[in-house]
Amino acid sequence: MRREIAIVVFPGFQLLDAAGPVAVFEMAERFRPDSYAIRVLAPGGGTVRSSSGVCLAAAPLEPGCFDTVIVSGGNLAQVEESQRDIMAWLGVDAWRRTAGVCSGAFFLAEAGLLDGRRATTHWDAAERFRLRYPKVRLDADRMFVRDGELWTSAGISAGIDLALALVEDDLGPAIARRAAQQLVVHQRRHGGQSQYSALVERGGRTGRFGELIGWMRARLAEPMTVERLAERAAMSPRNFARAFAAEIGATPAKVVEGLRLESARIAVETSHLGLDHIAASTGFGDASRMRRAFVRAFGMSPQSLRRGAGA
Repeated sequence: MRREIAIVVFPGFQLLDAAGPVAVFEMAERFRPDSYAIRVLAPGGGTVRSSSGVCLAAAPLEPGCFDTVIVSGGNLAQVEESQRDIMAWLGVDAWRRTAGVCSGAFFLAEAGLLDGRRATTHWDAAERFRLRYPKVRLDADRMFVRDGELWTSAGISAGIDLALALVEDDLGPAIARRAAQQLVVHQRRHGGQSQYSALVERGGRTGRFGELIGWMRARLAEPMTVERLAERAAMSPRNFARAFAAEIGATPAKVVEGLRLESARIAVETSHLGLDHIAASTGFGDASRMRRAFVRAFGMSPQSLRRGAGA
């Protein structure tokens, strides 16, 4: 059965938000002919200029028998300018699945499609999304989120992850795996989208906790309680926890685990150190606890990651 896929763009859209999924469906089509037909749509149709200046030719937003509609994202100013026309069209909802790539989730949320649903979006827009759409259950540390027939992905390149998941849902894991291999990407990228990595690196939105993050990273094997971190930041535990989450978009405990996972993953993939040694040096304590954290975050054990990396 051929599935009609509509990729919705608008002036100023992010090119990879559209091109990434298109490439995935193209590869899947190679391995399972007549599976997909792709159309690019935009308000008014015609030539649509992306944020990079590269243009795509698009058909107008008109009713169609689509299987899946994928709305690309872009700069939030351009997203907001285009919301009215695209939202009205999304309200027709005459298709099986709806997806938003990156800030494309704003279109779905503005149309009310995500109320009461789980979703994700680009890390840099997560706090704005939360404030604007409090009815949406935002999980901003995921590569993509599926809630029934609604799918959303994290920032930009995560549209490829989302599209591979859509292909797997349609055609099975073997075709999705072959498409990923052809694109030279992971079928399932390890863990979440590391949404907060950029914010963590610069110590939050204003850089307020930059020194603290460096101090944490150098002492991962040591206990990292909120009380200890608050003392280091010269704040009360309650004020510290609130300010830290507002700056970075995640709790101190989640950031500590993320730093430990990052350090442990690199050691697992690039060294021959024993897993107990890695677990102890990164603060997990023992290999069993580290394994549970890896499975929860990456969907596989440290041994599997090591084998995949050829270490």
